[in-house]
Amino acid sequence: MLEEYLTTNIFAFLLVFARIGTLFMVVPGFGEGFVSPRVRLSIALAVSFLIMQFVQDRLPGEPSNVFELLLLLGSEIIIGLLIGGALRMAISALHIGGTIIAQQSGLAAAQFFDPGQMTQGAITSSFLTLMGITMIFVTDLHHLFLQGAYASYELFPVYQLPPFGDLADLVAGFVAGSFKLGFQISAPFLVYGLTFYIGVGLINRLMPQVQIFFVAMPLQIILAFAIFAITVGASIMWFINYYEETLMQFLGT
Repeated sequence: MLEEYLTTNIFAFLLVFARIGTLFMVVPGFGEGFVSPRVRLSIALAVSFLIMQFVQDRLPGEPSNVFELLLLLGSEIIIGLLIGGALRMAISALHIGGTIIAQQSGLAAAQFFDPGQMTQGAITSSFLTLMGITMIFVTDLHHLFLQGAYASYELFPVYQLPPFGDLADLVAGFVAGSFKLGFQISAPFLVYGLTFYIGVGLINRLMPQVQIFFVAMPLQIILAFAIFAITVGASIMWFINYYEETLMQFLGT
């Protein structure tokens, strides 16, 4: 009897860990490349153990064959990738907006290592991404993420594959929303860049003997930093609201 009880609980724990572990592998903040894998694994195991206590009655019994086991684990991993990928797409909006800002500010050549993307990126996108991750923890949205991880068992029951048509529409909505937010964050710089280049082009036509683009570059960067200082607070708050709305979709509210 004890052996059967232990086997059932170990299976339930591993089933929960398949979804929660995938979540922590992808989700912003916990799933960053600069976070130690041991720390990430320890948190994922602890959260899986806590959630298992509340969802154990909703979990199916042990499968009778290997095919059912693979199907069960595969569906849990897909659901974890869906939730974590949606939140990762939300924070990638900052990377998109920062890249556009760099291009409109004359800073596209100023490359900096982005720890969020684990690659070289524009300095403004690195700054916005790090600030966004910091604000997620400052505003305690990581607590809402843990609540969403538990609520996902009501939205996506175990052993039931989500409808692929609805899943495709949901993923497409997250991608479109991420790009839309990125362009909205960079909208003041798009207007500024268009106005600045039109003005510089007119001056260049009036005085073609002067290398006006070379002369105007310092002014372009100074004005861009001034606009960035004015708009960065609103941009981060805009991102935080969007991130919270994305989490609320998995809470069912």
